[in-house]
Amino acid sequence: MLKHFNAVLLLVLSCNVAAMPELTTVGQGTYRYLFWQIYDARLATADGTFSNYQQSTPLLLELTYKRDISVQQFVDSTVDEWQKLGHISAEQQASWARLLLNIWQDVKQGDTLAALLQPSGSVLFYHNGKEGGAIDDQRFGPAFFDIWLHPNTSAPDLRRKLIAAR
Repeated sequence: MLKHFNAVLLLVLSCNVAAMPELTTVGQGTYRYLFWQIYDARLATADGTFSNYQQSTPLLLELTYKRDISVQQFVDSTVDEWQKLGHISAEQQASWARLLLNIWQDVKQGDTLAALLQPSGSVLFYHNGKEGGAIDDQRFGPAFFDIWLHPNTSAPDLRRKLIAAR
């Protein structure tokens, strides 16, 4: 009986995944491509302000999708944005893309995906509020969040709204 209880307790403890933290919104906006709304975005931190990646952790980027998108489309779009920013090697992009293919999943209209940059530098990913995986590479977080927050982002209007810039 005790062995059974210990086995069940171990199973319950191993299934305990971190809940997405409650953080204060810095800013929010909608990303559009041509005529289509793709997602609503929200940036959040502990105190509701964004300075930079080091001073603003934990940092949460939450995307609520307006359309169905496959995991391959996500990864391809991410790599495209890294290429446009031009400060990550093709080899590193490919390595991170392989990791993302194993963490992310297809989304349906209404699904929420979130990325949480932790003070340790790792990034936790959530799908509809449930933890889906992590990348523990301190270079990944800034590179990933740069897609939305870098001054040379391909979506400058959304960036201004996310960081609450005037």
